[in-house]
Amino acid sequence: MSIMTDINKVNIGKRIYGMIERIHQERPLIHNITNMVAMNDSANIILAVGGLPVMAHAQEEVGEMVKAAGALVLNIGTLTPEQIESMIIAGKVANSLKIPVILDPVGAGATNLRTESALRLQEKIKINIVRGNFAEISILAGLKGNIKGVESIGTEKNSVEIACSLARKYNQVAIITGKQDVVTDGKTVIEIDNGSPMLGTITATGCMVTSLIATFAAVGEDYLLASTGALVCFGLAGERAAVKAQGPGSFKVNLFDEIYNLNEKIIGEGLKVNIYEL
Repeated sequence: MSIMTDINKVNIGKRIYGMIERIHQERPLIHNITNMVAMNDSANIILAVGGLPVMAHAQEEVGEMVKAAGALVLNIGTLTPEQIESMIIAGKVANSLKIPVILDPVGAGATNLRTESALRLQEKIKINIVRGNFAEISILAGLKGNIKGVESIGTEKNSVEIACSLARKYNQVAIITGKQDVVTDGKTVIEIDNGSPMLGTITATGCMVTSLIATFAAVGEDYLLASTGALVCFGLAGERAAVKAQGPGSFKVNLFDEIYNLNEKIIGEGLKVNIYEL
């Protein structure tokens, strides 16, 4: 069932929580070839929602490891050329087994290596879901993006247009995260307003949410719904953690606790989504 056939807020909340229940039952293994800065946090967010993380990067084992996985995360945050080769090996095996592949093009546009590597992954592998900030997605879509280091700067006035452009170009789900998250397959657009400014006070939130999206995608083939579910849950957890936090340190601890303690009532009453077709 497509998410567009069931727009009722309560029913979407039930379907999102239903994915969490499936994660708890199936305990999918999420293979992360990822950012060394975010590795521990990404593993912990997968565990908090009920999945199982593995961080295997060596070319000699990635093809074997991904065969046991429910989803594959490719994150270029601490990029090396050798890592890209590992990602291509793992991605091709995942494609052959119809395992969802999720790309986080961290810092695309900041350097030629990052931009060329992200584009190479898009060309060499079927990427099912790509999640980035406004500048990163703009670069992948062939448009201009303003990025400093790995952070997007400037306005985000055309997020829907840019995400749709990328989604159509590669026939994938494209996500721009920011003050408002945009999820689209180029036909359906989902805008998500859950979240907290406190998420900007700690590192690795983007990388964490990418791994969370992968965990949801591992238990369902509706990647629009899976992406929406992960973003809603992460945003809600951020909102609830911020209420209890006294600063970035306690916020981060509470963020994991709130992901762990999400239930159907919290999701159904708290989700803030707007869904429409183009």
